[in-house]
Amino acid sequence: MSESNRRDFLKTVSAGGIALSAANQALAAKASKATGRTIGANDRINVAVVGYGGRGSYVAGQFAKYAEENNGACRIAAVCDVYEKRKRAGAERYKVNGYLDYRELLAKEEVDAVIVATPDHWHAKIALDAMDAGKDIYLEKPMTHTNEEAHQLVTTVAETKRILQVGSQTTSADIWWKAKKAIADGMIGKMIMSQGSYHRNSFGGEWNDGWPIDKEAGPDGKGEDFIDWNMWLGSAFKLSPKRPYDGDRFFRFRKYWDYSGGIATDLFYHVVAPLNICWDEPQFPVKVVGSGGIYEFKDEREVPDTFHLMAEYAKGHSLVLSSTMANSQHIPGLIRGHEGTIVVVDHGMFESMVPFITVKPEVRQGKPIGGDAYSSKFGTKETQIAIDQKDPMQAHVGNFLECMRTRQKPHLDVETGARAVVVINLAVQSYREGKVLYWDEKRWKASDKPVKA
Repeated sequence: MSESNRRDFLKTVSAGGIALSAANQALAAKASKATGRTIGANDRINVAVVGYGGRGSYVAGQFAKYAEENNGACRIAAVCDVYEKRKRAGAERYKVNGYLDYRELLAKEEVDAVIVATPDHWHAKIALDAMDAGKDIYLEKPMTHTNEEAHQLVTTVAETKRILQVGSQTTSADIWWKAKKAIADGMIGKMIMSQGSYHRNSFGGEWNDGWPIDKEAGPDGKGEDFIDWNMWLGSAFKLSPKRPYDGDRFFRFRKYWDYSGGIATDLFYHVVAPLNICWDEPQFPVKVVGSGGIYEFKDEREVPDTFHLMAEYAKGHSLVLSSTMANSQHIPGLIRGHEGTIVVVDHGMFESMVPFITVKPEVRQGKPIGGDAYSSKFGTKETQIAIDQKDPMQAHVGNFLECMRTRQKPHLDVETGARAVVVINLAVQSYREGKVLYWDEKRWKASDKPVKA
C-alpha cells in the first residue's frame, strides 16, 4: 500500500468517524518525519500507557517492576484513559500527567514507547498513530480487531522501522523455544497436527464475574465518573453511530462483536501465537472453520460461550482448538508429527509454567517409525526436556526494551502476530457467517472458495 493510501486509511478510522482534530492533523503532518530518539544501552526508556483498565494497569506494573529490578531501565511517563477515574488512578500511581485523548500523549517528544491496552477495536488505530509519531509499541493481544488492520500494521512497521511487540507474554516462555528446537532437530518428523484448548467455568458467565459495572460512570458522569463514550466507541462508531452509552458494553466489551471476538481473540491468541513461534516456520492458514454457540450463558452477550477452531495449512498440517466457558477441563496441548509427538503442556493451560516438555517417539513393535536414523539420534523412549522457570511476563517486557535498544525483532513481532490473528479472525468470521473460509495470502482476503495457487 502506498504512503498516501495508508494516510487515507488512518483518516477513515479516526475516532468516531469524526473529522480529524487539530492534534491529529499535526500528528499526521509530522508522520513521515518522526523517527524517535536513538536509545543508548544505558538510557532510560520512557513508556506511556494508553488504556489503564485491568490489563493496562497490570502491564504498567510489570514495566515498573522490571525497572526496579534492572537499574531503572524504563519508567512509566504518561497515562491515558477515556474513563476519568482510571486516568486519575494511573497518573497518581506514577506521578505523571494523565490524558483523556491519546493523541495529546503521542505529541510528547519525551515518550519513547506506548503500551496499548485498550479494547481490541482501538488497537490498530492507536498503534498506527503511535508509529507515525516515532514511538515503539507494546501492543496487547489480539493485536488487531480485523485482518485489514493486521495488514496495515505489518506494512507500517516495515515503513517506519518501529519495534512492535505483541503482548502475549507466554511467547517469551522458554517452553516454546525448546519445542521449536526439538521440531527443528527432527524429533517429531513431519508435523501433522497441533492441538490446544482454553477452558474456564464461571458462575455468572465469562466477562461478567470480575468485571463489575460502575453504575455512576458514563458520559454524563461528574468528576471522576466521566467516560468519553464517543471516543471509546472509536471505529465502532461508524457501525452503530446512534448507540447510546451502555455500561455492559463499556465494562464487559468482550461480550460484543463490535469490540472483540470473544473467546477466540481473548484466549485463543495465547495458544495460536506460541504455536506459530515453535512451528518450523510461522504460516498463514489456507482453510478455516469456526463453530460453537451460546449454550449456557444466555445473557446480553453476542459472542459464543463455547467455541472451536479448525484450520488447515499448505504444508500439510492442521490446527485444532477447543474451548468453553462453562467447563474447566482442558485438553493437553501438543504437536503431533509422523515420527513423534511433543507434549507441550500436558495440563492444557498454555499460560502456566511447566518444568519440562515431553517428546514421545512413534514406535511400532519396538522400532521407531523414523527407523535406525531416528533411534540412533533420539532413542526409542520418551524424552523430557527441562524448561527454564523464568517469569515469562518479565522476559517479554525485557525482550521488548532490549529490542528498542538494538532494533532487532522482538519475540512476538508483527509478522508472527499477524499470522496468529488472521486464523483467529477467520474462525470468528466463519462462525458468524456459517461457512468455511479460505485465505488468500497474496491479497490478504478471505473467500468462500478455495484459492488457486
